[in-house]
Amino acid sequence: MEQEVFGADGAQINRATPLVASDVADGPIPVHVACVMDGNGRWASRRGLPRTEGHAAGETALLDAVEGALDLGIPWITMYAFSTENWRRPADEVRYLMGFNESLLVRRRDELNDKGVRIRFAGRRDWRVPKRVLKRMDESVELTARNRRSTLTMAFNYGGRAEIVDAVRSLVADGVPAAKVDEKAIRSRLYYPDQPDPDLMIRTSGEHRISNFLLWQLAYSELVFTGVLWPDFRRHHLFEAIQEFQRRQRRYGGVT
Repeated sequence: MEQEVFGADGAQINRATPLVASDVADGPIPVHVACVMDGNGRWASRRGLPRTEGHAAGETALLDAVEGALDLGIPWITMYAFSTENWRRPADEVRYLMGFNESLLVRRRDELNDKGVRIRFAGRRDWRVPKRVLKRMDESVELTARNRRSTLTMAFNYGGRAEIVDAVRSLVADGVPAAKVDEKAIRSRLYYPDQPDPDLMIRTSGEHRISNFLLWQLAYSELVFTGVLWPDFRRHHLFEAIQEFQRRQRRYGGVT
């Protein structure tokens, strides 16, 4: 029996079974995969549901994508959970997202810990983030701190420009002279200097934008845009994106 499978361009592919990890395991596997989880609201609207239902449905996609990354031994995963621009959304939706992310951590952190996943958060810890959410974040970080099978970074209250601004502010506060400011100095003051730059960035929902995500780190990342809405995203879509990544030739500005 055929299943509905959608490729990186969102077009339906007629395949008896979707891709599995072994289909891409022999090729180069990205060390770090970053993902913009987009399309929750449209997914809900197409079904006549409130936008918040799309966010709830995205939880399954998140966990299945992480499972797929674990299947391939990908050691670094970054998910764009809430941007500095998302505060502009309706107040009811923002309140829901704060509560949803808090409850998500409570529901899933033990499961992720059991799988050897380290949880981290990248973004500003400012007054807009409720203290109870910050508490759950800190608990999750502490619980999983010793895990090294994979590191899942949730970009929460995150903006690429904000991260660069914060790095520059740190340089100024440390009194670093202008002549000493270079890429190495800035990188050392990013939120997680130990994190390698993403090899692959995936954005769902058919939008072709970076949307202020990891602006510094994406300089030489391979970008894959898929028409699949995030709540419908599953590990076989991740494998499709990795298959596309494997077809690319990475030159980093040079010539092969």
